[in-house]
Amino acid sequence: MNSIATDAQARDALKAGARVGLKSDKITITGGNPLKGRISVRGAKNLATKAMVAALLGETPSILRDVPDISDVQVVRGLLEVYGVKVSSPAPGELRFDTSNVEKAHFAEIDAHAGSSRIPILFCGPLLNRLGEARIPDLGGCRIGDRPIDFHLDALRAMGAIVDKSYEGIYITAPDGLHGANIHLPYPSVGATEQVLLSAVRAKGTTELTNAAIEPEIMDLIAILQKMGAIISVEPNRVILIEGVDRLEGYKHRALFDRNEVASWAAAALATHGDIFVEGAQQSELMTFLNVFRKVGGAFDVEEDGIRFYHPGGELKPVTIETDVHPGFMTDWQQPLIVALTQAPGISIVHETVYEDRFGFTEALNEMGANIVVHKQGLPDHPRRVARRDFEQAAVITGPTKLTGADVRVPDLRGGFSYLIAALTAEGQSTISNVGIISRGYEHFVDKLAVLGADFVFEG
Repeated sequence: MNSIATDAQARDALKAGARVGLKSDKITITGGNPLKGRISVRGAKNLATKAMVAALLGETPSILRDVPDISDVQVVRGLLEVYGVKVSSPAPGELRFDTSNVEKAHFAEIDAHAGSSRIPILFCGPLLNRLGEARIPDLGGCRIGDRPIDFHLDALRAMGAIVDKSYEGIYITAPDGLHGANIHLPYPSVGATEQVLLSAVRAKGTTELTNAAIEPEIMDLIAILQKMGAIISVEPNRVILIEGVDRLEGYKHRALFDRNEVASWAAAALATHGDIFVEGAQQSELMTFLNVFRKVGGAFDVEEDGIRFYHPGGELKPVTIETDVHPGFMTDWQQPLIVALTQAPGISIVHETVYEDRFGFTEALNEMGANIVVHKQGLPDHPRRVARRDFEQAAVITGPTKLTGADVRVPDLRGGFSYLIAALTAEGQSTISNVGIISRGYEHFVDKLAVLGADFVFEG
C-alpha cells in the first residue's frame, strides 16, 4: 500500500468526493481493456474557479458557462456564499453570481468552506476593493511541493495593503485603498499573476507587472476582466499593464476548455492502446502537448468539435521532456504521460522544473512494476533547452515494463489520475483509494470511465 497520502489527505479526499456526489472513496479496476469511445470536457478548473472569484469585482450579476462539476468549483461557490454572494444555476454547467450584498466573513466560516483549497488567497484583491479587508485561513492543496504565497503578499503590499499574520491565518487591510505599482515577479507564477490582475483592476493608478505568467487561462481571465470594464494591455516579454478603474460590471463568459483534462485522457488512450475522442478540445492551446504526444508515438486527428487521440499500433518511443511555464510543456501533463512512457522501449527522461516534489507518485508506479528512478537533484549535465533550476528533479523511466495490479492511495490530483491510467494498463486488479482528490479537477471521471469501456467497480 502506497503510504504517501496522509490521513488528513484521506479526510480531504472524502470531503472533495462528497461535494460532487461520490459516496465512497475507493475504486477497483481490472486492467487490460483499451479505452475507446467519446467523452467531452467543459471549462478549465484553472479558469472557472478564478472567474468565479472575479465576479466579486462586479457591481452587477455575472454569468459563467461551461462550468465543470468538480469539487474545487463547489469550494469556491461555498466561499462566495459566505461573503453574501447569491449563486444560482439557471442551466446545467451555468452559474449566476449576484454580488449586490457582499459582506464580511469570519475566519471560522472561511476555513470551514475552504478545506485544503488554496483558492482563498485569490479573494484578497476583490475583497480589499469591495470591503477593505480580507481574511485568509491556512492554505492547503496538493502535496507536490512548496507553493509559497510570498509573491501574493509582496504584490499586495506593493499596492498598499497591510498584512498581519495570526494563529487563525492572515488578515489583510487597505486603509487607503489599493494603488498602482511596479511589480516584478521572481518567477512567472500563475497564481501571483492572477492576484495582481484581480487586485489592480480597481486600484488607483496603473500597475505594471513584469515577468508575468501568460498561460491561456490567464488570457481568458483577462478577457473576462475586460468584459467587466477593466483596461489591461498584454505587452511583449511577459509585461502586463493594468489601468485601474472606479467601477466594474458583471460579465457573461464561456470558460476555456480544460486542457489538462484533455491531456490526461490522451495519455490514457496511449497507455491502454485505446482510441478516445475528446469533444471540446482545441488544438491551439495544446500544440506543445500534441508535439510531444506525436514524438512518443501517439496519433491524433483534429476535428472542428474536438480531437481524437489514439494508439496507432507499433512501439512507443522514448522522449526527453522539460516542464516549463507556458508556452512550455505543462507540469500537469507530465504525470499522466509518464505512465505511457513506462511502455516505451528505451529510456525517457522528465525534467521537472516547476515543482520540487511532483515525482512522489512514481513510488506506487514502481510497486506496480515500473522502472522509474527519481534524481532529487536533477541531472545537471544533461543537454537542456529550459534553464536549470536549483530545486528541480528528474525522473528516468526505463521501458517497456509490465504493470501489475496493486493497492494504491492517491497523493495529489494529477498523480491520482495517473494511478487510474496505470491501473487500466496493468494486468489484474488494482484498488485505488482517496479518489475523491481526483474529483477536484476531473468532472464525472467515473461516468467517463464507464463510457470508455473500463472494467471497474466503484464503491459508491
